[in-house]
Amino acid sequence: MTSDSDGDQTPRLELHGITKIYPSVIANEDVSLSVKRGEIHAVLGENGAGKSTLMKMIYGVAKPDAGEMKWEGGVVQVENPAHARSLGIGMVFQHFSLFETLNVVENVALALPGNPDLKQLAEQITEVSNRYGLPVDPGRLVHALSVGERQRVEIIRCLLQNPKLLIMDEPTSVLTPQAVRKLFDTLRQLADEGCSILYISHKLDEIQELCHVATVLRDGKVTGDCIPSEETPKSMASLMIGKELPVPEHSVPSELGEVRLQLKRLSKASDDPFGTDLQDIELEVRSGEILGIAGVSGNGQQELLYALSGEIPVGDAQAILISGTPSGRDSPDQRRSNGMGFVPEERLGRGAVPRMSLTENALLTAHRAGMLKRGMIQFDKISAFASKCIENFNVKCGGAEHAANSLSGGNLQKFIMGREILLIPKLLVVAQPTWGVDVGAAAFIRQELIDLRNEGTAILVISEELEELFEISDRIAVIADGRISPAKKLADTSIDEIGVWMSGMWDQAAPVEVAAHD
Repeated sequence: MTSDSDGDQTPRLELHGITKIYPSVIANEDVSLSVKRGEIHAVLGENGAGKSTLMKMIYGVAKPDAGEMKWEGGVVQVENPAHARSLGIGMVFQHFSLFETLNVVENVALALPGNPDLKQLAEQITEVSNRYGLPVDPGRLVHALSVGERQRVEIIRCLLQNPKLLIMDEPTSVLTPQAVRKLFDTLRQLADEGCSILYISHKLDEIQELCHVATVLRDGKVTGDCIPSEETPKSMASLMIGKELPVPEHSVPSELGEVRLQLKRLSKASDDPFGTDLQDIELEVRSGEILGIAGVSGNGQQELLYALSGEIPVGDAQAILISGTPSGRDSPDQRRSNGMGFVPEERLGRGAVPRMSLTENALLTAHRAGMLKRGMIQFDKISAFASKCIENFNVKCGGAEHAANSLSGGNLQKFIMGREILLIPKLLVVAQPTWGVDVGAAAFIRQELIDLRNEGTAILVISEELEELFEISDRIAVIADGRISPAKKLADTSIDEIGVWMSGMWDQAAPVEVAAHD
């Protein structure tokens, strides 16, 4: 990284009056901001505030309809991402831009100029990944990587380009607390070397700790700026959403009901040679409780979710019981018929079909709720259901007939969560429930999960955000190397203890505690 001379005070990037209008929405209106050399500059805003669109224009993915962009003092029009990279602009997208059928080193090579030697590049990837604490195997196929591991590939790919400006869109949403600390050290080092960083995150404590300055967007417009170190997460949330941040109300469950999910010595060898085998997993989730599972990405979460959803059936039908029914060999549809709802960690592709409308995506899992009559789709009912989901969960979009891939990541997450919650399933399995959503929406979704629990639903939440799990869970366990730890009531554990357990160090603990009975 080449550092800039102290005497050059020309901003690295300047935006003046940037406007972007789509047929159904004004994404950005008269946006201006300036990023200095060596500055970590946050862009704050709710889902749909225009943050990602603005970053895409800087990176050349989209073109502004009005306004001017200056790069190192000169007016520039970024034609495409390749042009952006040639200027020294790198970007880590919220939605990954990786080819799943290629391996890590091949994906990285596609973003680099010329025809790099893959063996030499693999060595560079290993060196950079070790240096910055972002471990990844250069030879692994991307489709076999967890979400967290894919995020690492995106970050490493950018770092290999030696950027002058690094754009990071929700970079820590799937990283462990330890990995976040290491990433922050990396970003501070890059800033000290003169690299400018544009940082988008809904984790306001991160913004407060890391960023030098913040620009606030609301409804596509700049509504203010602040110095995060002089603010609190609460005050920054108020700047973002224009009101005080709601706090979820989570009381101890009064009475637990029947066992809705029981895993009995669930073992499953991973189909991926680089995956994690599940080993003798036992747990219970009862009606009226939320069981949270924490863990470092890549420790069996993906394999457990595939087994629970039915996408990869297990050999022993008795290994998974849903409301007492042996379900290990059941298909996803059979499990849903038995009362299970499911939210995968991958929004596009598994949670929603990208090119289908929100109405059609609602039909995929909600058709049992009176939306079919003698095999015929009741379009008025499914449209009303999709519209209710959009309204209740404040999904910012052009309407129920717009395609899923037209939504920002956070808004699509709200729609998928809303679709499953409105069905009031007997059992709900959720992965990363608030990944990529703003602080206000995250608080709302967490409260909805608590309210659903209060109505008697059994909820299993797999998340890599410890604070989230401690905010909504009644009991918490850890998955590490394909094994499940004892499950503890929140009053009997702490974030520090769970953090230690995430390394697999719970062998001296008491035998597995099943659901609380008091």
